Amino acid sequence: MTRDKQHACCRDDSTKKHAARKYFPAVASACLLAGGIAMDEALDLPAAARLAWYLLAYLPVGLPVLGAAVKAISGRDFFNEFTLMSLATLGAFFVGEHPEGVAVMLFYSVGELLQEAAVSRAKRNINALVDARPDSATVIRDGEARRVDPADVAIGEIIEIKVGERVPLDGTLQAAAAVFDTSALTGESLPREIAAGEEVLAGMIAMDRVARLVVTRPHEQSAFARVLRLTREAAERKAPTERFIRAFARVYTPIVAGCAVLVVLFPWLLSLVDPAFAYNFHEWFRRGLIFLVISCPCALVISIPLGYFGGIGAASRQGILFKGGNYLDAIARVDTVVLDKTGTLTRGVFEVQSVGCPSTPVEVFMSLLATVEASSTHPVARAITLYARSRTNKLGPLSRSREIAGRGIDATAFGKEVLVGNARLLDEAEIVFPSNLRDIPGTVVICAVDRQYIGYVVVADTLKEDAAEAIAALRRAGVRRVVMLSGDSSAIVKDIAGRLGIDEAHGDLLPEGKVARVEQLKAIPGARVAFVGDGINDAPVLALSDVGIAMGGLGSDMAIETADVVIQTDQPTKVATAIHVGRRTRRIVVQNIVLAFGVKAIVLALGAAGMATLWEAVFADVGVALLAILNASRVLVGKRG
Repeated sequence: MTRDKQHACCRDDSTKKHAARKYFPAVASACLLAGGIAMDEALDLPAAARLAWYLLAYLPVGLPVLGAAVKAISGRDFFNEFTLMSLATLGAFFVGEHPEGVAVMLFYSVGELLQEAAVSRAKRNINALVDARPDSATVIRDGEARRVDPADVAIGEIIEIKVGERVPLDGTLQAAAAVFDTSALTGESLPREIAAGEEVLAGMIAMDRVARLVVTRPHEQSAFARVLRLTREAAERKAPTERFIRAFARVYTPIVAGCAVLVVLFPWLLSLVDPAFAYNFHEWFRRGLIFLVISCPCALVISIPLGYFGGIGAASRQGILFKGGNYLDAIARVDTVVLDKTGTLTRGVFEVQSVGCPSTPVEVFMSLLATVEASSTHPVARAITLYARSRTNKLGPLSRSREIAGRGIDATAFGKEVLVGNARLLDEAEIVFPSNLRDIPGTVVICAVDRQYIGYVVVADTLKEDAAEAIAALRRAGVRRVVMLSGDSSAIVKDIAGRLGIDEAHGDLLPEGKVARVEQLKAIPGARVAFVGDGINDAPVLALSDVGIAMGGLGSDMAIETADVVIQTDQPTKVATAIHVGRRTRRIVVQNIVLAFGVKAIVLALGAAGMATLWEAVFADVGVALLAILNASRVLVGKRG
């Protein structure tokens, strides 16, 4: 067995043991309660033995709640569901209603477990960014390469980055030009060719050769550290959604506790005014206790998380992972959706979009391009070569080829001088070409033979199949504003936005720019903003937005960890589906709350009048919970929106 598999097995065993420890108290309490009830029916136990048995049944589920109540009271939080449950169950033991006291605490504990299950996949700490940050750097000292902590590298020192490694510190490139994947910082779909002397930022990945940099900034001020800081700050600004029952208990608990006290005291005060009214403290204390038990929020504690749990299950069946019920609630209120471009609306795969060669046959033109571009490892060159070879296998002799950083290729093919590259390459060679080529969105590769322009090719990222439908689905879902933000050029971004019918689009953005744009949208009164992205550079805005949605199929681990919702299928249409599931879930949860309140109000009145016992109160609460479960199941069988 490999070490990885051994570690996986250990993790599985640890998870199973943790689950067993978590559920054991409730299972043990339930078994002891059932045994106690059976003995009550079959045997005439002494009072002390009966009390001891039910105390034993009570402690596994009661001790954690009692401890939480004491901790809350010590922090001057006197009115919460912990103190309410503690008072009700201990009072039940005081008046001899032992099984009822255990049952109330058991049902409460089961509700807590269900609520915990609903948010068990909650997002991990935002410090997942730290794992993606390079933890070492290769520094050249005294002619030798040494692996050191990036924080120990001084400004002016030389560091070396191998192919596939992430740059640990900001610096300027030495010697030859190199190609870097810049998506971690800019989200640009196209790898960038950086010339000698130009700046390389921490977080970029060397793609084609070993590169050496002269460090220009200390570790704590690097571009990647800046992304980490932005993400942490954004997470702090993001207001957490409190669980409903905790917020509700701040108002509900003191009211019902006060009413329970009045149930005991009011008749006593009445007996002082009217001597004919016989006051029995034990009887009225029992009624007040019944009132308190009935008022326990067990049904709410169970019904609310079950509603969200059903929504999470319905979404997961469609490839959407919500990291907690609170995000279902948040996405139901979203009216503005902000989308990244690359990996979200586009596939991140480069293809030839169009070919223009007015005076040369297409096959001849593409054969010439393939002959020149086949010598390059640049992603654009590979896209052109693949396209050309699918249409012709006629590659000619290539006697000379020289790549010019940031420009293109100067070669000799078919015995002719060939220039293939961007507009700057032809401008520097003083070759005339149509001026409208400069305005074409996408990457335009221009070709000249013997210093004469002969044609061009447009290479661009391709839209996902459901990109247009995704925007239309968001409109149908009631989203008022759709915005696209990207690190790609503004021309490309605006072209795609126009084709998809997106309201607003901004390109050439670094992570700071995306954060600023999202903050502007959030500042609009009443706006609820969801951001959809897939790259490391999207982590700050995913954390800042009201709902962060990551493309999980091909998205970066950092984006997935930081997001609140993960689209596992990478389909942008699932964003609208997620909104639909959130809104449907919220409706059902509200129905469950109204149901719980309605039934509870009736039974509370009966309890105050002495017409309900503790068992009736417990089972009335459980009955409401069962109805809530049935109602919540409608989310799971609901139609896709």
